[in-house]
Amino acid sequence: MKDIAELFGYPSDHISVDSKLFWETKSCPFTGSSCGKKNHDGSLIYGTCSVSSTEGNVIICPNRLYADDYMTLRKVASDVFGAIPFFTFPDYLDAKRKKSLSISNKKGVVVALGHNSGREVSVGNQMSMDWVLAHVKNAGIAAYTGVEVQSIDITGNYRDNWHYYQEWRNDEAKPKRSKPSSAHGYNWANVHKRLIPQLIRKGLIYSRSTKVTHGLSFVLPDVVFKRFEKILGADFNPPQRTGADILTVYTYTLKPFDGSTSRSLALKRKIQITLSEFSERFVSGPNLPDGIVLDQAVAGVLGLGFLKS
Repeated sequence: MKDIAELFGYPSDHISVDSKLFWETKSCPFTGSSCGKKNHDGSLIYGTCSVSSTEGNVIICPNRLYADDYMTLRKVASDVFGAIPFFTFPDYLDAKRKKSLSISNKKGVVVALGHNSGREVSVGNQMSMDWVLAHVKNAGIAAYTGVEVQSIDITGNYRDNWHYYQEWRNDEAKPKRSKPSSAHGYNWANVHKRLIPQLIRKGLIYSRSTKVTHGLSFVLPDVVFKRFEKILGADFNPPQRTGADILTVYTYTLKPFDGSTSRSLALKRKIQITLSEFSERFVSGPNLPDGIVLDQAVAGVLGLGFLKS
């Protein structure tokens, strides 16, 4: 049976002081802001972080990937810039205001610019970068790198399933009626329609910067990247170098619930691939259907065969 796995950062059937607090305030425990998972008219805030699937729980909100105080971004910053202090933009400004931060030291600091942390960096009128991690040193920017964070959108809805859990929380007892199955599906078509083209375009922009030495990083659930591999193929050719034209993929899963705090994230895979190989695989990759498949699809819709030439 399909089910909602997490609500406001906690297992759907978990009732604790903290889970009640986030449910009542409709807040995200990972960003400290209001939850953006709403119904069509904004009258309900669902707070849905992940849902069940045959492949395990699937994260459907990118904010879920900011657990453990932006651990995923900190991991990228450490891999690119080394073990130097990491700040969100509000914390960076606060440290400067209190004069507790010295940016003239030898190593400098990393400042994360993105949603709820300063603002997203925009390029032109149509493209915003999810996150820019800037290496600030000697009162200037020594280098920077980009991070894109994605989950997966759903199709259908989990409305009846969600109301079941709402009744449970309001009554502090299981509802007498049986739990309805969620009717959600997954918008996997977005992988090749939007996500892959977006990565290629943004990756190319970063690759042209003189201040980027390590190319774009991509953070997403492992189950979602498996869909990328169905399009691009697996067994990428790992580059034997660093460079602004290299895409680094970090995939994550959810650790088991420990009974108290929200589930932590576990790094599943780190994969590197050149943008040129990534792009070529998208355009003419190993899993691109043959022309005969299109022929059969056209004939199938019309219920006809093809005339001989």
